[in-house]
Amino acid sequence: MGIFGAMTTAISGLNSQSFALENISGNIANSRTTGFKRVDTSFVDMVPDLPPRRERSGSVSAFSRNTASIGGDIADSQIKTNMGITGEGFFVVKAKTGDAAGAPLFAGKQMYTRRGDFDLDRNGYLVNGAGYYLMGFPIDPVTGAVTASTPGMLRVSNNNLPARATTTVEYNANLPKYPLTTNANPLVPNSELLTGALYTGATIAAADETPFLNMTIAGQSVTVYDSAGSPVNVQMRWGKTTNTAPETWSLYYMSDSNAVGPAAKWTRVANNVQFNASGQLTSPPGGVITGTYTVNGVTTGSINLNFSSNGLTQFADPNGQMRPNRITQDGYPTGSLEDVAVSDGGKVVGSYSNGQTVALAEVPLAQFASDNQLKRGDGGVFEETLESGQALIGSAGRAIVGSSTEQSNADIADEFSKMIVTQQAYSANTRVLTTAQSMMQDVMNIIR
Repeated sequence: MGIFGAMTTAISGLNSQSFALENISGNIANSRTTGFKRVDTSFVDMVPDLPPRRERSGSVSAFSRNTASIGGDIADSQIKTNMGITGEGFFVVKAKTGDAAGAPLFAGKQMYTRRGDFDLDRNGYLVNGAGYYLMGFPIDPVTGAVTASTPGMLRVSNNNLPARATTTVEYNANLPKYPLTTNANPLVPNSELLTGALYTGATIAAADETPFLNMTIAGQSVTVYDSAGSPVNVQMRWGKTTNTAPETWSLYYMSDSNAVGPAAKWTRVANNVQFNASGQLTSPPGGVITGTYTVNGVTTGSINLNFSSNGLTQFADPNGQMRPNRITQDGYPTGSLEDVAVSDGGKVVGSYSNGQTVALAEVPLAQFASDNQLKRGDGGVFEETLESGQALIGSAGRAIVGSSTEQSNADIADEFSKMIVTQQAYSANTRVLTTAQSMMQDVMNIIR
């Protein structure tokens, strides 16, 4: 039995080394496959049950060992919808099972992959190079809220981004303590002020515009939007009305650029913008003026003109003009989709023709108690097993990197080293077979 046992043990060694070589060849073949996870080989000795001091080393068996938990290098990509994962986690995907009315159909179980070379197909779905479609959570582009509690097939819509009416204008600036209006003369007290009975009312007539302009300074202009996305250009002017504490200003906007004669051309926004001796805003309370604006017949919704507590000041300025720091508003017109990208953190964002960049979807990641117990499938996907545990799907956090892909974790140099060792072990086992054959021949020669 000894010689036959040696031969069968050597054969088990040949089989095991052949199995290892097959894994090595697969790893080398997929060394450039996006998101590929190499398969290592574990050798296990098979020891017969024998009494003490009669044990044998036994034969060998080979088993696969997955490396799904070992990441590959992250490489930059010029495709903006490509994404890579740093750390743990898998993309949630499904395979297409057919088509209906020109759109793909999806059925079957969820699969998991690290292959992140996703790109948009003609229907707006994100599909990777192996043909698997990405799942995630859609986001309402208007409210920014996630609209689903379970992941579904992600589809980027080509619909226009709805217009958003302006609700807030952030107005941060400095008003000069001494405004250099056209009428201002340092030798004439109060010549820089907006005074006179014509300017105490809520509007300024077109016929009185010239002296009004001579007693005020420009307050910049801002384009706001109504609920239909129509732009409304609000041009403003400031006039200082008192130099005694609290020092007071009035704010106006041009309400009708075509007005003539007694028709109102400028409308007052507020006449009680006040500052203390230190140049800090004291009125209006909270630094907010709320109202609507009608410009050339177009009326906006209610808008908060927000100076904040320290955004509007009155400090000395040798230029004598309003110095804007930041004037922004939160509305925009409708826009068409121009580009789609994945940002760091796993947000699918759309860039629109109106200059807005809006989150359209969130890409989650699935995690398992034991990644290496997942079942492998074609195209770099994995299936959940009893040993891997159930998928825990949650936010990707900062684990997703946009415009990138994860490369194969198979290292050519390492695989070549293993191949050399495998070849030597295989050759050694063939020598055992040769030696056993020679010994068997010697035994046969005894009876000749």
